Amino acid sequence: MTTVDVLGTLVQPGKILCVGKNYAAHIEEMGGAVPDDMVVFMKPASAVTDTLYASLGETLHYETEICLLIRDDKVAAVGLGLDLTKRDLQGRLKQAGLPWERSKAFDGSALFSGFVAAPISLGSLVLELWVDGELRQRGGSEQMLYRPATILDELRTFVTLNDNDIIMTGTPSGVGPVQAGEHFEARLLNGNEELVNVGWIAV
Repeated sequence: MTTVDVLGTLVQPGKILCVGKNYAAHIEEMGGAVPDDMVVFMKPASAVTDTLYASLGETLHYETEICLLIRDDKVAAVGLGLDLTKRDLQGRLKQAGLPWERSKAFDGSALFSGFVAAPISLGSLVLELWVDGELRQRGGSEQMLYRPATILDELRTFVTLNDNDIIMTGTPSGVGPVQAGEHFEARLLNGNEELVNVGWIAV
């Protein structure tokens, strides 16, 4: 299991709670419908890696997400994550009405930037993903169907939030396959202020 830098200290993440279908434009690009309730799935801590894989059994697709790290039952730090997905497998699982974990929770399916102190308000967070200098994804709290405070309230109705748990808040439109050799650069902004800048090269 790979550690994550949180406020300058390396820690082992707890559980990873992921919100699916949280941006209307992403739902549209995937040909889905807006669900009646917040979609939640989980990744184990063993999913965390520091290597951006282009393929693990099949081509992986990237989904860039604003991530929240929990301490003392509140958001203590924010960062960025890549939710890597076996899209073909996910499609087959969805068609069969089966859970997504085989396509979402495999080892190597979660990459994270370092985490910095959370701003007072989470309402102005924006992510950007650039691949080989091309802007592929941009979105943030204002476009979410479930904003950070609502996500926390909903999660607390059925699960305990422990220290160093990470919440992945969903991805905006612009997802796609990872190609070996591509350079990924992701930025987390709070308004016009850059909080996080992280890069990976796909292998």
